[in-house]
Amino acid sequence: MKISEEDRSLLHELFNKCGPLFIAMGDEIRQKLILDILDAGEDGINVMTLAAGSKLSRPAISHHLKILKDSGVVTVEKQGTQAFYRLAVHKKFSEVESLIHSTIRIIDQVNSQED
Repeated sequence: MKISEEDRSLLHELFNKCGPLFIAMGDEIRQKLILDILDAGEDGINVMTLAAGSKLSRPAISHHLKILKDSGVVTVEKQGTQAFYRLAVHKKFSEVESLIHSTIRIIDQVNSQED
């Protein structure tokens, strides 16, 4: 049995929502930045501090932070002339969780119809 159009549409929507997160988190540099931002705690961390702990330039760090921000992994808060980055993955991770659970449910449903 094939996947219903409703389930196909649901998975397509979930893949579209999660795709930018997968791309953002699939890069080793961004993975390190995520860990550095996590280490900074609730106060967040600015580009200068991230660059100090990296071999990358500030513009390169900013490029990767933009990808993380656009994907919803981090948020940025301006404080004077500085921007502080904080992790904001709860919503995105819940979307991934929904993708996983929906995919498993649909796979199980399709497999049970073939038996």
